[in-house]
Amino acid sequence: MIPEMLVIVAVTAGLGLLVALAGLGAMRLLRERSIGVMLAVVAVVTVVATVGGVVAITLEMIIEGTPRDIVLSVVAVGGLVGLGVAAVLARRVVAASRRLVAAVRAVPPSGEFAPPRGLPAELDTIARTLEQAYERIRLGHERERALESARRELVAWVSHDLRTPLAGMRAMAEALEDGVAGDPETVARYHRRIRLEVDRLSDMVGDLFELSRIHAGALRLSRSPVGLGDLVADALAGAEPLARAKSVRLAGEAGEVVPVVADAGELSRALRNLVVNAIRHTPADGTVLVRAAVEGEVACLSVADCCGGIPEEDLPRVFDVAFRGEAARTPGADGTGAGLGLAIAQGIVEAHEGTIGVVNAGAGCRFEIRLPLPA
Repeated sequence: MIPEMLVIVAVTAGLGLLVALAGLGAMRLLRERSIGVMLAVVAVVTVVATVGGVVAITLEMIIEGTPRDIVLSVVAVGGLVGLGVAAVLARRVVAASRRLVAAVRAVPPSGEFAPPRGLPAELDTIARTLEQAYERIRLGHERERALESARRELVAWVSHDLRTPLAGMRAMAEALEDGVAGDPETVARYHRRIRLEVDRLSDMVGDLFELSRIHAGALRLSRSPVGLGDLVADALAGAEPLARAKSVRLAGEAGEVVPVVADAGELSRALRNLVVNAIRHTPADGTVLVRAAVEGEVACLSVADCCGGIPEEDLPRVFDVAFRGEAARTPGADGTGAGLGLAIAQGIVEAHEGTIGVVNAGAGCRFEIRLPLPA
């Protein structure tokens, strides 16, 4: 009995090894063909190994007559059924893969990928992954187009803002050079105006440099504990001359003294930009209120003005680069810049993992900076 079992095992193992080697060779040669062909090779190898082993053992055992015919018939039918099922499966997998490829090729320029339904689990996973990838690509293209449009608009606006003071400075310089403005009062007035325009251009260049650092991700923060009250005091002190010149009252309120971990210089600049913006849009005898408070796990800095409110359609655009809320690009009497202050404030706040927003409130609007408190 034992020798017969050894013979059976040896024969089936030998045939199985030969068929397996032949199958691996065929799969290597067909590795760049359709997955359906690969599945067909696997099915053929399995069926041939099984049928060959059974046939070899049947002949080895010298089964004759009806029993041998029955065994061989059952094995043949089983092999044909296995090959048929494998062929159907291969066709379904190939059809599903072709549907997926067709869906990928049919993606419109907008990048909206619609995955086909009824795919096998693995192909469905690939389709869902492709859908997410196309969505990220689409959003990336939209952001790129928005940034490119903003860059073109910024270049156009800043070019105008630079030409205007430069043209005025050139005219005044030529008047002084030609002796057209000869009286001391006019000469002094021209000198003061030229100095003011130079200061304005310097501020504009500084804002452009800061904004470029923010957009390039090159803004490096030096974080340390900073008191909210100190931020409010610094912002009020820095904006006091402008407020006095415009006859605007400044007021500050600081509740519980709670420190935030932030870059004191950059965050002060963001808050100062909000205060300066509020002063410029508040009429004489108006009030700008700067508050610092803690709301749950968030530190809140707010700047409220008396500007009369912002049109609802303009609220989403307030922090856009070079947005001023008016079509005219001529600078105001106070030397209003290129409209970069709010965009810079937004970039600084977001670099601190915070949020900034604006709402209409009372006689004007209220800008709010929200920063997470240290754990």
